[in-house]
Amino acid sequence: MTFVVFTNGLLLVGMGILMAVNALLFPMTRMVFLEAALLTTTVGGLVCISTANRLGEMSRLHSFLLTGSTWITAAIAGALPLWLWEMSPADAFFEAMSGITTTGSTVMVGLDATERGILLWRALLQWIGGIGFIVAGIALLPIMRVGGMQLFRTESSEKGEKQLASAARFASATIWIYLVLTFVCILAYIAGGMNTFEAIAHAFTTVATGGYSTSDSSFGLFDSAYLQWMATLFMLAGALPFAWYIRVLNRGAVRSEQVQALIVTLAVVILVMTAWRVITAGSPVFETLRLVAFNVVSVVTTTGYATTDYTAWGPFAVAVFVCLTAMGGCTGSTSGGAKMMRWIVFMRSARAQIKRIRQPHGVLPIRYEGRSVAQDVMSGVITFFVFYFASVVVLAIALSLFGLDMTTSLSGALTAVANVGPGVGEIIGPAGSFASLPDGAKWLLSFGMYIGRLEMLTVFVLMAPAFWREVA
Repeated sequence: MTFVVFTNGLLLVGMGILMAVNALLFPMTRMVFLEAALLTTTVGGLVCISTANRLGEMSRLHSFLLTGSTWITAAIAGALPLWLWEMSPADAFFEAMSGITTTGSTVMVGLDATERGILLWRALLQWIGGIGFIVAGIALLPIMRVGGMQLFRTESSEKGEKQLASAARFASATIWIYLVLTFVCILAYIAGGMNTFEAIAHAFTTVATGGYSTSDSSFGLFDSAYLQWMATLFMLAGALPFAWYIRVLNRGAVRSEQVQALIVTLAVVILVMTAWRVITAGSPVFETLRLVAFNVVSVVTTTGYATTDYTAWGPFAVAVFVCLTAMGGCTGSTSGGAKMMRWIVFMRSARAQIKRIRQPHGVLPIRYEGRSVAQDVMSGVITFFVFYFASVVVLAIALSLFGLDMTTSLSGALTAVANVGPGVGEIIGPAGSFASLPDGAKWLLSFGMYIGRLEMLTVFVLMAPAFWREVA
């Protein structure tokens, strides 16, 4: 337990240092970030000093507590400069939680005129959240056996750690890949005409599949085919499993079932949507392909950028994008959502159940990456989906209590739990924002982002009284 508290203290110190750096870089918001840095580092430092000599051991139960608490700590710390900048507590926490969970929903308007220190802080929160979730996905969630994530331990840890000799080197390689992708993305954006600040801010949120922008127009600010294709490429790069990058670099082992499923799914949806737009709207083929590819990849990877209001394309487009919201990228990536690995196991399990009706006594093993999927993994995946969609429904009903219409309530709940960003409809669609929602709805959506990022079960375990009795 003490180790968990100490780690949260270290996190506060780290966040405080980043605030201090921000204060040095941007004079217009210097006092805001200096005050926040002083408070955050002081609290974090006192926590570390008081717990450093009695850390104790880290158990599986402590992993749940560590994972659940660090995201709350990071969100509160991230909200502090925004609150000192005179945002309301609900708005500041919503914006910070949306950032640290890489959701990308925003309550801020007038971004084009907003101080750069605030804009970079939002982008930095998403960048930190992206690498933080990769580490959690690789190191902690498989240990906690959340939602079938032990299958990812088989896919990544056993292969990756043998290649790199230790988990520490595996994590180090992951961080380096993240840094390289970010740096290359910055260079690509600068080459396309972005200024240095825009390139850094957007590279942070592209590779993290977060979606925060420096403009109310989102990525639509940049009327450049090159920049939009580059963003599409790097959004996809952020949604691929980082363990897969390591395998490719070390052994040239390109094959991955979830990578293949993601790319095939994207290709099919993009081609169908493009053909539909060209036929029904008479849109130019290559321009339509670019717009469709950008926005489809943005939603599937849970980035949340938009270059156009795709909900204006008609009911078919709205239905497609709502379905895409629930998908997500690959396990072990920065992406949110249900993840491709779970969809593969779920679909194969459903197919096996259908076959079992015809062959009651048949042996029908479910395989993933050439290995049989254990029963506890399948149960974990199915349980995840039950909690996933139940959370969306309950959250949507709760949002409706604040007077939100059905479209806003349901799409808001889904986009929060899936960590996508924009919903559908006039209020929170790609052309809107969450600014006009009641404070109560913002708090609920913040909770939705939180449970969605931590795979639901992690948070619900912490709510069980039995958990605290065992930890104690």
